[in-house]
Amino acid sequence: MRAMGVSTLSPEKGISVITVDFPPVNALPVRGWFALADAVRGAGRDTGVRCVVLAAEGRGFNAGVDIKEIQADGASALLGANRGCAEAFAAVYECEVPVVAAVQGFCLGGGIGLVGNADAIVASEDAVFGLPELDRGALGAATHLARLVPQHLMRALYYTARTASAAELHGHGSVWRVVPRAELRAAALELAREIAAKDGQLLRLAKAAINGIDPVDVRRSYRFEQGFTYEAGASGVADRVRATFGKEGT
Repeated sequence: MRAMGVSTLSPEKGISVITVDFPPVNALPVRGWFALADAVRGAGRDTGVRCVVLAAEGRGFNAGVDIKEIQADGASALLGANRGCAEAFAAVYECEVPVVAAVQGFCLGGGIGLVGNADAIVASEDAVFGLPELDRGALGAATHLARLVPQHLMRALYYTARTASAAELHGHGSVWRVVPRAELRAAALELAREIAAKDGQLLRLAKAAINGIDPVDVRRSYRFEQGFTYEAGASGVADRVRATFGKEGT
């Protein structure tokens, strides 16, 4: 039996691989988001690290927040998930070195927040990306989906809760490579190895410079979205929609 949670390994010099494993679908509980944020920030602070690979075990990369935890614990879990997601997304964006996301299967909800803030994405052929928020009584991460697809496609995907394939995102230029699932980790490490071959100090300056010219303040815009998530919860709309979650099978 594999250990559940967030783990960090250094398979080769200059590369840190952070792996998320919360069976069955990598829907992260509140503690999982904060653990992921801590791991990413810790890797970025390590002066020996020049590139981080963000990966996951199991059927899919990330299924977002643990809706069942929110259903069970109510407002405290919702607030915890909001804060945890914000911290994890920010940790990826603000990581002092480039972050490569290795995405297999589904990348949904909070998963979009992670990969949208990553520096590069390598995906398996079966990977799909989307925000099922309107079907889950939530809002948010349009900030990050807008970094992956053009504006009008982002809106259509958001309103319909449909997904886009890895091949489609590769066509839009947001996915670096699409490979068979069995080759995903190797492909992500190949890109990370090429990045890590650069001067470590210069890479950190480059990351800070690129973030500094970003036209969107991702932390601020996501926080704005979260206000509407809270409003949906306070008005009862979120509970009404979430009450149907899981009734048709998950």
